[in-house]
Amino acid sequence: MQSFETLSKQFAEKFDTRHFPEQPASLYEPNEYFLKLGGKRVRPVLCLMGNELFDEIIPDAWHAATAIELFHNFTLIHDDIMDKAPLRRGQQTVHTKYNDSTALLAGDVMMVKAYEYLNKTSSKYLSKVLSLFNKTAIEVCEGQQMDMDYQSQNNVSMNDYLQMIELKTSVALAASLKIGGLLGGGGERNQNLLYEFGKKLGIAFQVQDDYLDAFGDKNKTGKQVGGDILANKKTFLLIHAMESPSCKKELEQLMNTNPDDKVQKVIALYKDCKADEWAIQLKNKYFDEALTHLDDIAVLSKRKEPLRELALFLVQRDF
Repeated sequence: MQSFETLSKQFAEKFDTRHFPEQPASLYEPNEYFLKLGGKRVRPVLCLMGNELFDEIIPDAWHAATAIELFHNFTLIHDDIMDKAPLRRGQQTVHTKYNDSTALLAGDVMMVKAYEYLNKTSSKYLSKVLSLFNKTAIEVCEGQQMDMDYQSQNNVSMNDYLQMIELKTSVALAASLKIGGLLGGGGERNQNLLYEFGKKLGIAFQVQDDYLDAFGDKNKTGKQVGGDILANKKTFLLIHAMESPSCKKELEQLMNTNPDDKVQKVIALYKDCKADEWAIQLKNKYFDEALTHLDDIAVLSKRKEPLRELALFLVQRDF
């Protein structure tokens, strides 16, 4: 198997081309702008790695990977609107650079383009691939709605938040791997283990993402520090800190009053409650569970090594 870095370069060579017509430019240029911002391209490469875990990468996997990346970018454009995020990958978000209406339409046509690529998959696999892709797309939307709902709810349990993360983040990673495994000829048990590996890895990934929002370096993450805090988003950090009576009252006051130094004060409370240390432990828990599922896949250990290395990178990243 090839490394994530190698496959990422190969995917970029195929993907970094114009995907939309030139006219109407007011609709399509925002998408071309957004795609040129790049990204980690984790999901499409996971699809390729899922294929190569069992056999050589087939053309259908490249089509599916492209569809997955386009769908992911569609969700980012819409998420940025809902989150009122000014930056994405260190650059202006589409709704900020253009406007909300243009961003909505650009995102919509991005999703349609994803289905165009997916429809190139051979009839042998298309039904199963479409079924899993559609199921995942619905779950991602459900997770995003739950995320928005939680912003106005005072009490969100850890179990509620975990369910939301599974839907919004984890299932996309899991489905990318499973689609690749399906296209690579993996058996049903191995496909399901690959899915569970991706799901647990996705939770660990999100814990790290929540952590970086508060404790990351803006120059590395390319995002506004404390964006989740400003939006009163429920995160692993916030939910854990709210379980401490000494922190809960101050956090609620900060969330209700939104002072100018809100981000700095909330981060200080997170440290007082040791939420930062707890988050690292939680991340490691789900990472270990993910590796257990990977170990159980019935292929040679050396074929699984690139996935293991990628998993380690994703949970230790600082961007």
